[in-house]
Amino acid sequence: MNYGVILPGGDAPEQLQQAVLAEQAGWDGVFVWEAASGVDAWSLLAAIAAATTRIRIGTMLTPLPWRRPWKVASQVATVDQLSAGRAVLGIGVGAITTDLPLTGEATDLRERAAMMDDGIDLMRTIWAGGTSHHGPHYDYEVKRDDLAEVGRPVQQRVPIWVVAIWPRPKSLHRVLKCDGVIPGHGGGPDEIRQMRAWLLERGAPETLDILAEGETPGDDPAAAWAQVSPWADAGCTWWMETRWEMPHHSAERMHEIRGRIAAGPPRSPA
Repeated sequence: MNYGVILPGGDAPEQLQQAVLAEQAGWDGVFVWEAASGVDAWSLLAAIAAATTRIRIGTMLTPLPWRRPWKVASQVATVDQLSAGRAVLGIGVGAITTDLPLTGEATDLRERAAMMDDGIDLMRTIWAGGTSHHGPHYDYEVKRDDLAEVGRPVQQRVPIWVVAIWPRPKSLHRVLKCDGVIPGHGGGPDEIRQMRAWLLERGAPETLDILAEGETPGDDPAAAWAQVSPWADAGCTWWMETRWEMPHHSAERMHEIRGRIAAGPPRSPA
């Protein structure tokens, strides 16, 4: 099992320091959430890429229907190049909440899901060096091959982790063209087992990443592992340490997350 931490917030220098601390403390990945405004996720990840050497880095998550997919593809490829192939893209349809600015973005769930499907195909085309994509929602054509070539990521296949909800077939079928699943709407280890079996029966690779998340104590390794181990046994490949409660950016929350990062991940005892 791999262990990542989702940074709850703070300004860009604070989050950069947290990411460096996470690598030093033995975490396997650092992920940042992509808000509608505030600290820009991809600028921050570029800085993290330059300041670290080992950890996986990415978003948790990018609301792809509210972004230009060719721009996201360029941002991911740039971070992948700067990190020597450590980028991960977490995506979802976006959450309709009161803090979403009134910018005229699509809010219909089916429309956003269709936009995300088309966006995934477009990004894969760009990362493979393609110059043309014509889908139901996006048209993309580049005349200069040199731009397509220099914009390719280091990884042959950048991992895309997508939100999916068990047992919704349309949602789950989307996972089959991605590399990992971010389970939505709760559920426990038993649901993870059922979901994983369903995906494997339909062609998902054994290497498919499955995420679990929660808050573990940094001062009690046995208790932390007791919380994480059922998810590992169910087939989860990543544990994501989170601190979602508001306010995200308070001095107390920043002190808390730095302490939890410094204590290291909840690994299995020797």
